[in-house]
Amino acid sequence: MNGGVGKTSYATNSLHPRAVISLVKPIVNASIEQLCGKLFSDCLKIADLGCSSGPNTLLVVSDIIHNIHAAFQKLNRPYPTIQVFLNDLPGNDFNTVFRSLPGFYKKFEEEQKLGPCFITAMPGSFYGRLFPNNSLHFIHSNYALMWISEV
Repeated sequence: MNGGVGKTSYATNSLHPRAVISLVKPIVNASIEQLCGKLFSDCLKIADLGCSSGPNTLLVVSDIIHNIHAAFQKLNRPYPTIQVFLNDLPGNDFNTVFRSLPGFYKKFEEEQKLGPCFITAMPGSFYGRLFPNNSLHFIHSNYALMWISEV
């Protein structure tokens, strides 16, 4: 799949992955709620492995953040700072994702008055270590599960 937003780009051809995201959403939501009930950290760190560079990238992140805030609201606890690591191979078009971040942040500020959220890229292959031990609270992956033991 090509980067950017052209006719052969992932951004234009991402319906199948979106269907999978919708299918597993209840499982992700339940996992987030369970995590938030046990978590006592001021900064919740999340990784989306194999994030790609289309509209689904921030769809997944948006759903996860929304569920984190819903869980903390339900628990009557203050919202944590959220740090999101978007991971894919170094050839991924992260610039397309980064260009959409100002609108993403603005939407969240206007709609939900959420706490601080920081999104960054962590390009790299699962053949090497991506993150330090015990540095993440939640890892999401739709199509990269075969590599999860390498994280």
